[in-house]
Amino acid sequence: MANITAQDVNKLRQTTGAGMMDCKKALVEADGDFEKAIEILRKKGQKVAANRADRESTEGAAIAKVNAAQNQGVVISLNCETDFVAKNESFTTLAHAIADLAMGFDSLESLLAADFNGMSVQEKLTEQTGVIGEKIEIGSFKKLSAPFVGSYIHAGNRIATLVGLSASVTGCETIAKDVAMQAAAMNPVALNESQVDQAIIDKEIEIAKDQLRQEGKPEAMLEKISQGKLQRFFKDNTLVNQEFIKDNTMTVAQYVQTADKGLTVTEFVRVALG
Repeated sequence: MANITAQDVNKLRQTTGAGMMDCKKALVEADGDFEKAIEILRKKGQKVAANRADRESTEGAAIAKVNAAQNQGVVISLNCETDFVAKNESFTTLAHAIADLAMGFDSLESLLAADFNGMSVQEKLTEQTGVIGEKIEIGSFKKLSAPFVGSYIHAGNRIATLVGLSASVTGCETIAKDVAMQAAAMNPVALNESQVDQAIIDKEIEIAKDQLRQEGKPEAMLEKISQGKLQRFFKDNTLVNQEFIKDNTMTVAQYVQTADKGLTVTEFVRVALG
């Protein structure tokens, strides 16, 4: 029987993130074979993952990253089951590492198949499911490209956003971050009125008409009044038309133009947990 030292156990723990006792048991079972011990821990992760496949993973960390050229960004959420795990430093470190890696891929499928220190990202998630004892998965993966891209991560890693601007101009870093914060705080349904899903528009018009009927308004007036209410909905719920949260005397679109009259927001993405 191999002599398992504290150094051996610590090396396996550093490699896999598993607990000290789990690492020691794996090394004993593997008779000191380091690679076999890693495989034992991975198989344990597969068993735990299978048992927890139907669990909800609504906690975690939402992370936004922007490349060095500041013209491309990615947002991912690494999901788990409990807030306790989500706040663990090793979990958030893993989320940031996967987000960094995600910058080089265009789909969740290709990211999951990518190499992560000698194993695939999916294998790493399965391994960590065994280590942590909770379902661990990538819940969201979104990318954005624009002449300038800014990001924002809300405190606690529960919301992450990216914002694209039409040009890279003086002051655009501050502008992009402020608008990304706006998107995080105000949760707009779309960039502007033309991008609002028709199903949402139809629903809002129907809600408005029902309210007007309850108020006793004539049927002939419902369409015109409901269109007015729809415009208010666009103002409150589309990013560029919202009042800017740092200065409600202007819209977000107007704030963006304080840097350059031709500057516009081209796109945004928002990922939130829960």
